Amino acid sequence: MPRYSPQELAARLGSGLLSFPVTHFTPDLCFDEAGYRDHLSWLSEHPVAGLFAAGGTGEGFSLTGEEIDRVVRAAVGEVGGRVPVIAPATGGTATAVAQARAAEAAGADGLLLLPPYLTEAGQDGLVEHVSAVCAATGLGVIVYSRANAVLTDRSVERLAARNPTFVGLKDGVGDIENLTRVYAAVGERLTYIGGLPTAETFALPLLQLGVTTYSSAIFNFLPRFALGFYADVRARDHAAVYRRIREFIVPYLDIRDRTKGYAVSIVKAGLAAVGRPAGPVRPPLQNLTEAELAELTRLVGTGVQR
Repeated sequence: MPRYSPQELAARLGSGLLSFPVTHFTPDLCFDEAGYRDHLSWLSEHPVAGLFAAGGTGEGFSLTGEEIDRVVRAAVGEVGGRVPVIAPATGGTATAVAQARAAEAAGADGLLLLPPYLTEAGQDGLVEHVSAVCAATGLGVIVYSRANAVLTDRSVERLAARNPTFVGLKDGVGDIENLTRVYAAVGERLTYIGGLPTAETFALPLLQLGVTTYSSAIFNFLPRFALGFYADVRARDHAAVYRRIREFIVPYLDIRDRTKGYAVSIVKAGLAAVGRPAGPVRPPLQNLTEAELAELTRLVGTGVQR
């Protein structure tokens, strides 16, 4: 039996900051389980509401099914129930269903359903895709609405009525009108998670729309800064939030925006900058240049983590 019912999981995730850890690789791009476990042990010393294994920041798109299972099992084993572990379900419907069942067997506490790979789909097809994954497991399912799988308010309403295990919506678009429509349709039936790259940038305005939490990639290497930022957001302390944005987030974004894919690469670079390297990213992503890493290291060293 899962440690959390879907509804308990949703409430837990919505109560605090979420951790989306990187996946550690050796120099030859193999999964570094020892490094990954050490990283999770460090992160779980800090109060987070959930840990999402092998997600976007974790380069889940670059992992084989077998590797995803290894990453999830390592996370479950290392965290030991202290923090809910959310596993990914990716690809087409058959693949996502298989990964959902494997995640439940591995002891995961919930699922993050990522967009299907490559192909576009209509709303009816997306409803069937999400419903098939929800029917395959008793775990709570968070759906990542992004890219080729953006759900409309009517689709979300249909899914919520049809699938009791559909308990969360992670937004990767930032469409204010659609988010308003979704909340008007289903309200607190779901937990809403901010999922735009460098989600801190959007956290304060999205809080007004019921998005009470977000996935912090920065938490990987500056956990105290990330938790302090989240506390300021939840307190609606505009002055503190924008001070942190001005001092750290904007310079960080300036580096991130130089190359496509740097939203992930810069997180591993951040770990290198604080002396906790996680190895390289896998192609087609590319690592920051040495000059960019030095620039990021100087930024991290300004003391913003306090």
